[in-house]
Amino acid sequence: MSIVKSYSFPEGDIRGDMFYIKHGSRNFTVIDCYLKDGDGNNARKDEIIKEIKNESAGRVCRFISTHPDNDHIAGIEYLDDSWEITNFYAVDNNRPTDDNDDSLTRYHWLLANKNFAIKRGIRRAWLNETNDENGCSGINFMWPDLENEKFKQALKLVSEGKEVNNICPIFTYSIENGATYMWMGDLETEMQQAYYDEYKNNIPQVNILFQPHHGRKSGAVPNDLLEALNPKLIIIGNAPSEHIDYGDSRQTITQNAAGDIRFENDGKEVHIYTKNKINNKPTCLKAKQGKGNITRTVYGFSIVDWYYAGTLVV
Repeated sequence: MSIVKSYSFPEGDIRGDMFYIKHGSRNFTVIDCYLKDGDGNNARKDEIIKEIKNESAGRVCRFISTHPDNDHIAGIEYLDDSWEITNFYAVDNNRPTDDNDDSLTRYHWLLANKNFAIKRGIRRAWLNETNDENGCSGINFMWPDLENEKFKQALKLVSEGKEVNNICPIFTYSIENGATYMWMGDLETEMQQAYYDEYKNNIPQVNILFQPHHGRKSGAVPNDLLEALNPKLIIIGNAPSEHIDYGDSRQTITQNAAGDIRFENDGKEVHIYTKNKINNKPTCLKAKQGKGNITRTVYGFSIVDWYYAGTLVV
């Protein structure tokens, strides 16, 4: 069984993204980083680092950076110091440095010294190729196409210190005879359209889509791309509610309400748990006999650690 976890950062105008995949093979993948000190519900640095170290012990580990924006690389220096990033994946770029930004400085160091550059179709042992030593991770990059003119324009803007969202990769995590997940980072609608226009005859269908740009309207998925992807479930990340494109509530879980989300992949079934109880559940989720809330007992009282949202059959 593999596990996908999406962390929730529910406060403020800037709310980060961070995920991990504990693969069914001996692999472990972290996607993006948002580690904050201080007070409030977003300050989860020590908790998250401890969990990642425990869950990844004894596994081949990698880190995928979708793009060098603060809400996706904050605290990467803490993560690297505590959980050495040995396999780093990012789109090559020339975002200007900032000596006053420790996270961006560490990102640039990793980019220069440890990066396996992301582009469409890359192949690598244990990422998406297997051998007798270790199974593969089932991760495949669909974008960027380095020759695409719109992508080249986006890279140029990054090098000028302008917006970084449109250099994000598009990639999937697929489980053999099971679910397929897709991430697009903060890719905006126009660049998603560029991906569709170039590869409209080769778009993979997915079961679970993490809505780009935390579900913001600026990352709304074009209708033709959404129809091609045909996701059963869409996860809307953390963002101020006035900026969110909520879409069809019968098909979505919103992390502002749900908090952390845990996906347990078991064959053709994905059992989904949320940190907070959600009432308006997507219609694609069905109750599975024998599944329920995950609880623990504290001083004789039963405490719910995870609320069972339902099971997605793929």
